[in-house]
Order: sequence, then C-alpha cells, then structure tokens
Amino acid sequence: MTHTTPSTAQPVHSPTHPTTITPHTTILENKTPIIEIDARSGFCHGVVTAIRKAEEELERSEQPLYCLGDIVHNSDEVERLERKGLSTITHDDLRKLTSSRVLLRAHGEPPSTYALAKEKGIEIIDATCPVVLRLQQRIKDTYDNSSPRPQIVIYGKAGHAEVNGLVGQTNGEAIVVENLDQLSKIDFSRDIAFYSQTTMPLQGFAEMVGEITRRLDAGVKFEYFDTICRQVANRVDHLRDFARRHDVILFVAGAKSSNGKVLYNECRSVNERSHLVSNPTDFRSEWLEGAESIGICGATSTPRWLMEDVRDTVATAVEKR
Repeated sequence: MTHTTPSTAQPVHSPTHPTTITPHTTILENKTPIIEIDARSGFCHGVVTAIRKAEEELERSEQPLYCLGDIVHNSDEVERLERKGLSTITHDDLRKLTSSRVLLRAHGEPPSTYALAKEKGIEIIDATCPVVLRLQQRIKDTYDNSSPRPQIVIYGKAGHAEVNGLVGQTNGEAIVVENLDQLSKIDFSRDIAFYSQTTMPLQGFAEMVGEITRRLDAGVKFEYFDTICRQVANRVDHLRDFARRHDVILFVAGAKSSNGKVLYNECRSVNERSHLVSNPTDFRSEWLEGAESIGICGATSTPRWLMEDVRDTVATAVEKR
C-alpha cells in the first residue's frame, strides 16, 4: 500500500482551493453545464387560447382561415401556423374580404373592426384575451356613462394592437402616454381616468400615477385603475431571480415582441451574460465559455417548442466542446 503525505500546496479536500489540485483541474473545466428552461416562461393564457382556437378552426373546416395581424409576435410560431393553413392579413386586406372566416388575436380589436366584419358578412372567431376584453369594457363604460366625461388616458405603446383596441372604445379620443415626457399631452385642469395596457411594467405605472398626482390642479378628480395583467407583471421578479442563478442566459423572443424586449432587459440588468435570440440560428457557442449553468427563458409570445429547440442546439454545442 502506498502512503501519500498531505501537502499544503495541494489541499485535496479543501473546497476553497480546487484549482490547485492538478489531478482534478481538467475534470472541473470539462464539467458538463446544466441547461435549464424556465418553467414559467412562454405563452400567457391569452396567447395559448388564441393558438388553440386557430388550430381547432383549421381542423374543423377546409374554408380559408385568416388572422388579423400576426397571431403572436413570434415569426417562428406564425410560420408554423401558416404551414397548417392560417393566413395573416392586414386591416386593408380585411376590407377586401367577404363571407370569410377571420380570427381576432389576443390583443383585441376596436369596435370598428366588428362593424366592418358584420357589413362584409365575415365570420369572426374572437380570441381576444379575457383580461383585455374586460379592460375594453371598463374604458367603454367610462367613456359612455361618465358625466362629465373625464380625459381617458392610457399608459401604453401608441400603435400597439392592444392599445389601438382600447383607444377605439373612446371613438379615438383617449390619450396614449408611454413615458413621463408624454404627460404634457394631458390637461391637468380637467378630470382624468387613467388606465394601462395590460403588459406595461408596474413600476412605470406607479411612476405615472405619482407624477400625474403631483401636477394636478386643485380640485381636479383623478381616478386610476391598475389594469396590468399579473401573469405578465409577476414574471419580472421571477426572471430576475432565474437570471441570477445561471452563468449565461439565452432569452428567446421575436423581433416584434415589446414584452420580450422588456423582459430581456430585466435579465440583462442582473446578468450581463444575457443574450437575446429569436431562434437557434442566433446562438453563438462562444457565449458559453466557462459557463457551468445556462438558463433559457422567453417572452409571453415565445412558444415552448422554440425554447426547446434552442436548448437542443446548446446541448449539441456543449457536447462538441
């Protein structure tokens, strides 16, 4: 039996000096990284419902099925459904259709879209998210039944499909503000009813409310309604925690996803080795240098299958190292 005299230069059992252990150094360096897909990332309930309705309608009838705008802000998922027979159209295209089937996506539509569909004999398959639908109804009720009618202000992104649907409930009169600089659009001497697009950040909403309150003239009525979807908002803290747990983050989101940009920036704020990819072709193997854990997550418009494709690409790259 061979006896080895312990040496202070090679503390084999000391976890504080693992890199000094010559026989084991290569094992530590070649350790296979952990690859984890965030269980809470991916489609929100509204998007899941819209896609399920599209697939059910495609199976139910061979009659063409159109979707007014991209069903989700992810080109890979849009292309998957197009291969199944779903055609994406614009509002200009809608005006040219008659006696057709048109699916309305989760973002919702203004009343004018429903009126046009009725006029053209178009069958509407309505996949508006229930959270968005309730918000539309609340804004319409404020607009139709308040006396005197307040300024209706919406915290959101002008031109976003959901916001277009919300503004439509007010006959186009609602004021849309995305940041503090745009609050100059508001008349602070008149009553205000303040709502939010469902996917805006909670912190931004709170800042808006605080600044409007500060600028109000004396005696002006200001009502604000937190209409932000918690399934989306609650992902922020969760994703920040997820990003902290991993050496490298691959955030999967389509180029059109505003929610994706927001959530990616949240990941990057706590982990500088966060990378935004739209699909596996954007991945670069050099991003994994020295990483022992890799987290894959995505936006509310990111399909699970796409995150799994990215995971498989990463796993292949790891095997080749």
